[in-house]
Amino acid sequence: MNPMSICSSSSSSSSGPSSSSYSTTKAWIVHGIVVGAAVAAAIGARAYLGGSKKFRSRVVGIIPARFASSRFQGKPLVPILGKPMIQRTWERAKLAASLDHVVVATDDEKIAECCRGFGADVIMTSESCRNGTERCNEALQKLDKKYDIVVNIQGDEPLIEPEIIDGVVKALQAAPDAVFSTAVTSLKPEDAFDPNRVKCVVDNRGYAIYFSRGLIPHNKSGKVNPQFPYLLHLGIQSYDSKFLKIYPELQPTPLQLEEDLEQLKVLENGYKMKVIKVDHEAHGVDTPEDVEKIESFMHERNLS
Repeated sequence: MNPMSICSSSSSSSSGPSSSSYSTTKAWIVHGIVVGAAVAAAIGARAYLGGSKKFRSRVVGIIPARFASSRFQGKPLVPILGKPMIQRTWERAKLAASLDHVVVATDDEKIAECCRGFGADVIMTSESCRNGTERCNEALQKLDKKYDIVVNIQGDEPLIEPEIIDGVVKALQAAPDAVFSTAVTSLKPEDAFDPNRVKCVVDNRGYAIYFSRGLIPHNKSGKVNPQFPYLLHLGIQSYDSKFLKIYPELQPTPLQLEEDLEQLKVLENGYKMKVIKVDHEAHGVDTPEDVEKIESFMHERNLS
């Protein structure tokens, strides 16, 4: 729209302003506020990134774990073929070549005691952490050493490949304009409408556009297109450590709250997120029913 046409239409009326002109003015004021906020966020992101051009070499992996969960209480301690799930995740993470250190961050003493029992370093965090990202940030502040990159390794991914961990680290190291990196894999048709399986769309340069619990993109038929390469978001994500300190100070955003996805707060505030695509048979544990599925998968492939 030509901005001059707005001025012309409002000044050509000889009578008082009509209700429609009030509506138009109000709409453009709201639009201006939204655009202004977006521009401010983008400028802030660029200003922040301006000081982050040095190579980010020191990397810590943090496994956030909490006992209380609305969907699956005590999930980190559930046995997967005889081992606590969080132990299996920790053992896989320890194989990643890019990680200088791996710790578990928890607010629960039962989880902490279990983890210390199999040799993991544990950082106790507060119960007030609203999500895994905030728990990683608190743990980072309590570590003795300084790190450039923090990898948030979901404790409910007991079969996460070390190569995927290394991949998201390298992706962030190679993208100085990004503050966040994550991984996706091909979405199975049967998971298309499962809200526990988060979907992702990316641009041509491999940066995230959006994440959703619904199927995206969503075509006019409302059905799964078997020819389209839908993407499933994997739980692993890495952050620039300086950005991680900023993250808790960012106010919750509308899309984040509506989808209940913490990565949307990153995108809504104008920051860039690098995404890598990997081959991974996703076996995250979201519900008690998933435990039997993952054990069957491990039996079939002789995974102990």
